[in-house]
Amino acid sequence: MTMALKGRTALVTGVSREAGIGTAICRALAEQGADLFYTHWRAYDAEEGCGLQMGWPDRLQQELEGMGVRAGQMEADFMDPDAPVQVLDEAERALGRLPSIVIHNACYCAPTSYRTLTQESLDRHYIVNNRAPALLSMEFARRFEQAHPAGGAGRILFLLSKGQDADNLAYLATKQLLAGLIEPLAAGLAPLGITVNGLDPGPTDSGWMSDELKRQLLPLFPMGRIGRPEDAARALAFLASDEAQWITGQAIRSEGGFLGR
Repeated sequence: MTMALKGRTALVTGVSREAGIGTAICRALAEQGADLFYTHWRAYDAEEGCGLQMGWPDRLQQELEGMGVRAGQMEADFMDPDAPVQVLDEAERALGRLPSIVIHNACYCAPTSYRTLTQESLDRHYIVNNRAPALLSMEFARRFEQAHPAGGAGRILFLLSKGQDADNLAYLATKQLLAGLIEPLAAGLAPLGITVNGLDPGPTDSGWMSDELKRQLLPLFPMGRIGRPEDAARALAFLASDEAQWITGQAIRSEGGFLGR
């Protein structure tokens, strides 16, 4: 344990299941000494996500606190335009100061093909996958500038995705739209000491893959295994560290050489 993030605070969105990337991110940052505040939304998990895991956010908080860091959490519906401000308010209240690291892991994903894509579905994907992280990032940057007028070490990190899945049109389109925010936002926030990067972890076995899908994907990973949540979490922990201060404006593929592009 290097404790490279000791004294830092991190906000991670979309932490609802033990097998998810969000949980792996929280664990990886806590191992480096960071205090954590995270969000989840049970209604989505129960109705449209990978399934509701009752009590997991509370159990994770206990686990993180057992690792010697402070932790807090809240439910946040990012369809609500006020959610970004509410989340930052609660994070500051729970941890005593503004987070210096913001990791956008929450997303909305529902099957959409050219036959099934509707305005309502596209709007929902856009609001959660684009509007919410954009508004949260801007609110964070404004507060960071006030808290650190001489500059500091801030991080904004987005989870990205791309691919050729014709049954996932809205999700993939909005994730690529999110990637378009990275370079101009990085340029705008560099004078504040905030870096902005995105990470595409490729297909990751976070509990949503069927055995059949795993069999189809495995030959496309030249390293002989499918991506794990911990792979993405380790890369994000590095990008959150001081060692990554000179890396900004990048959309990084960290997917074990995945051949399915």
